[in-house]
Amino acid sequence: MTTMVLPWTPTTVRMVPDRPADQRELILAAQRGEEAAFGTLVLRHQRRAYAVARAIVLNHEDAEDAVQEGFLHAYRALERFRPDQAFGAWLHRIVANAALDITRRRKVRDADELPETVASPYRDPAETAEVRRRLAAALAELPARQRAVITLHDVEGFRHAEIGQMLGIPEGTARSDLHYARSHLRQLLGALRSDV
Repeated sequence: MTTMVLPWTPTTVRMVPDRPADQRELILAAQRGEEAAFGTLVLRHQRRAYAVARAIVLNHEDAEDAVQEGFLHAYRALERFRPDQAFGAWLHRIVANAALDITRRRKVRDADELPETVASPYRDPAETAEVRRRLAAALAELPARQRAVITLHDVEGFRHAEIGQMLGIPEGTARSDLHYARSHLRQLLGALRSDV
């Protein structure tokens, strides 16, 4: 396969209808080297892939990098993909792994730096800057996998089984990580109500 430029940028996010029968044909065409077919798959899955990455990393730029790395890896590995599998689940796991890799690299590089944003695509306008700052700091203290699990479940609405598939962990581990992440956040944010 030749190198290609992916059509994904934050400004090109648009919905392309997803029809399962037609998706299988796109996968087969992409496996034959038809770049336009892979481009269509990218357009269909880029929003969800971004949501997966954003749930794991702490900022928009890292999420974009993870999505790009994930799609490139998927493109290179496409010949090994079996079209009878769920393409979205396969792709989301690749993107989740890319995001976890970025998180690990950033942790080594920026060990003392606190993130400026919360790993959430939605912010309640009524929240104060102090609440956002404390939540960001509390989320940053969670291990990367627990942060990913709580964000994927509580913010993005994924089920435990889906999270397990994305992160390559058993469903029970996803449930356990969610429990411990919530418990840890409760401890870290316990005094927040009385202070605000």
